[in-house]
Amino acid sequence: MEIHLPWSGDQMPDKYAKYAPAVNMRGGYPILSFPFSISDVPVNTKYFAWSLLDYDAVPVGGFIWIHWLATDLAASTTEIPENASQSGAVHFIQGRNSNAGRMVNVQDPLINQRYVGPQPPDQTHDYTLTVYALNAPLELENGFWYNAFRRELQGKVLAQAQVEIPSQS
Repeated sequence: MEIHLPWSGDQMPDKYAKYAPAVNMRGGYPILSFPFSISDVPVNTKYFAWSLLDYDAVPVGGFIWIHWLATDLAASTTEIPENASQSGAVHFIQGRNSNAGRMVNVQDPLINQRYVGPQPPDQTHDYTLTVYALNAPLELENGFWYNAFRRELQGKVLAQAQVEIPSQS
């Protein structure tokens, strides 16, 4: 399985991250999700799930920062369009990101239960997009937490692919 990003160059385009124009921000957070596509999908795939995690946040905040959690996208959809997180253009279930936790405690579900773009405070960070091919749906509802996501993946993952996406500070 492979993940394809539509931009040229290594860095995530500004419109999906810290330097997004105001139209792509909500409450000071970038919320326009980036497009991507999936290819070479295993034959028995029924659904996709994905996570976007910032492991470079550990030295800054003490833990991995969650930017996007999604599951139960039908396997017939291999093109995830720009702004899929907010627009509802394709149907999937979304979990809570790190802004929902007690340390930040953002109450707006359009921020804390959707894509929220990179805003590295110290240096360029690499954001890890992991896509999972699933043989069954995950038993989760909108607003699920990462720990439930990890548990539900057990025994349902046919394949996974990762790509590192740098974003500037």
